Amino acid sequence: MAGILAVAASSGAQGQARAIRIISGTYGTNCEMPRADTTRNVARQCDGRQTCPYILHKALTGVPSQGCYKHTRDFKDFRVEWQCTDTEFHIATLSGDAGPGSRLVLSCVEETGPGK
Repeated sequence: MAGILAVAASSGAQGQARAIRIISGTYGTNCEMPRADTTRNVARQCDGRQTCPYILHKALTGVPSQGCYKHTRDFKDFRVEWQCTDTEFHIATLSGDAGPGSRLVLSCVEETGPGK
């Protein structure tokens, strides 16, 4: 009986959906902005989901912040870091020329098929 319980427990764990857990969301990493300044907002929208299309509601372009150097064309970017498991870490970034409506898709869907 103990062997049957162990098999049932292990097969149940494999079938569980992996969920997004936001580590940080930062607006302006390229301009020396404080890390994780938008974490709560991103986490509110994406934590616990398998896939999350985070939509930018304001432009990242415009006047560079103090940390951005005026001689370059660097404007504030947007960066999100998240985990799907304790050992699976992801990073996605929108460049400074992204505008309102730009989408950053976060996902913990495990890829299968050719090449995986």
